[in-house]
Amino acid sequence: MSGDLRDLYQEVIFDHYKRPRNRGALEAATHHAEGHNPLCGDQVTIYLDVDDGVVKDVRFEGAGCAIATASASLMTEALKGRTVAEVDALFRRFHDLVTDDNAKASPELGKLEVLAGVREFPARVKCATLAWHTLNAALRNRHEPVSTE
Repeated sequence: MSGDLRDLYQEVIFDHYKRPRNRGALEAATHHAEGHNPLCGDQVTIYLDVDDGVVKDVRFEGAGCAIATASASLMTEALKGRTVAEVDALFRRFHDLVTDDNAKASPELGKLEVLAGVREFPARVKCATLAWHTLNAALRNRHEPVSTE
């Protein structure tokens, strides 16, 4: 990856960390779940409003490192208006992107591609995927807290 591209990616991550999108509780949530990354101390709650199989709204609360916060923020932007099946497919693509050295970015990932570099740092993969695993638990109405350990 070129230095200019790496700088751009870092800028996007930093922006979503400093000014997270869709942060806060969602009063009309039909689904929610909590997640925790004990290694880093990240904590997240994901709230979803799913109507007729479509994510109408998604928000998150919590505290975490720059990667965990940016990932949650970018995730919420990417999910609105998608069907649950599309969300599941996006989860798989994102998970492959941050865990598989042979994975390639796809157009469906959009800005989420900025998190591809975390695969070089296994401890950071847990930070990047915490919100996503918590999202999965929320969609499946699992009420026990999600842990990345």
